[in-house]
Amino acid sequence: MKKVMIVLSLVALAALIGLVGWRVYQKLSAAEAANGRRSAPVPVEVTQPARVTMRDVGRYTGGLVADSQFVISPRVSGRLDKLLVDLGSPVRRDQLIAVLDDMEYIQQAERARAEEAVAEAKLLEAGSSREAVQREFERVAELVRQKINSPSDYDQAKAQFEVQDARYQVAQAQVEQANAALREAEIRLGYTKISAVWEGGSDQRIVGQRFIQQGALLAANDPIVSILDIDPLIAVINVIERDYSKIAPGQEAILTADAYPGRRFTGRVLRIAPQLQETSRQARVEVRVPNSGRLLRPGMSVQVELEFARHRDVTAVPVAGEARRGGRTGVFVVDPAGDTVRFVPLELGIINGPLVEVLRPALNRPVVVLGQHLLQDGSKIDIRATQPAPSLPTTQPDESVGPPAASRPATAPEDRP
Repeated sequence: MKKVMIVLSLVALAALIGLVGWRVYQKLSAAEAANGRRSAPVPVEVTQPARVTMRDVGRYTGGLVADSQFVISPRVSGRLDKLLVDLGSPVRRDQLIAVLDDMEYIQQAERARAEEAVAEAKLLEAGSSREAVQREFERVAELVRQKINSPSDYDQAKAQFEVQDARYQVAQAQVEQANAALREAEIRLGYTKISAVWEGGSDQRIVGQRFIQQGALLAANDPIVSILDIDPLIAVINVIERDYSKIAPGQEAILTADAYPGRRFTGRVLRIAPQLQETSRQARVEVRVPNSGRLLRPGMSVQVELEFARHRDVTAVPVAGEARRGGRTGVFVVDPAGDTVRFVPLELGIINGPLVEVLRPALNRPVVVLGQHLLQDGSKIDIRATQPAPSLPTTQPDESVGPPAASRPATAPEDRP
């Protein structure tokens, strides 16, 4: 039994020594392979830094709304006798657009006019009676002064005059009341003719929506039509917190609409919300868009472009060529001999689509744009292809316009060879 235990111990010891030896062999083999790989040139593609115009541009999707919009409603109830406009009809300031059945209001005005006549007749009668009583009161007062009549006659005449004077004042009040009732009836009669009235803005607008048909019964304040001012229009966008401080009233904006491919419209920032929404961290921005041709309409979706900065004739390199080494972002620049590279940390500016602006240092040598993840400072390279200098699509001969400018991430994963 003792011999068996000794044999088993020797076997276990031999297995342990074999395992350790195998691990050491693997590490040595891996190190040798790595050294051999590093010593071999790395295949890369390079390109020459470009001289372009870089634009820091924000692009947003928004919608168009009318500069002014209101609903026309009747102030009194009644049957819609005539509707003189329809959906899309042009409307002038103070134009008559609808008429209610006015027979009931005509009768009310006639009744108020008759009541006014009755009140005026009563006032005339009361005035005549008051004058007669006043003359009698003055006659009695003179007789009392001459001591022909007694003081009691004076008191009686005075009381009659005061009663008649009060009746006269009541008649006057009734006339004023009748006048007010007549004016009210005439105003209500005038409300049966409904016009489009607004202050300021353009003199001509358009019917945006019709809510009722001719002949329908309307209550007071029931909507009939909505009136829109579509020249200018307002483009409403929401900007993120990063761009909020870059926007100012009066700033030019370029707009495009899906309804008119290839056409560009110009506007200017009109209003900026004084605060950002807590939930979205975005702020409402309104852009005023002239629309004299009335091509654009409320409700259309638009893309709004705001230019925050423009740097002309600056150095730019492809974003694809960036690498991170030692916590710094830069590019690998080909040495003059063309067979090695050095890592150059960069101070970067505007990112515009595939290109990023290089602020510092100056670059005039080709940079690696493919294969840089396998490189270290001083690595040997084998240039397999030279890409043409990068460029941006342009809308004008001297203006480079690319996809939206983007902010740089706070951190980026470091490339490892």
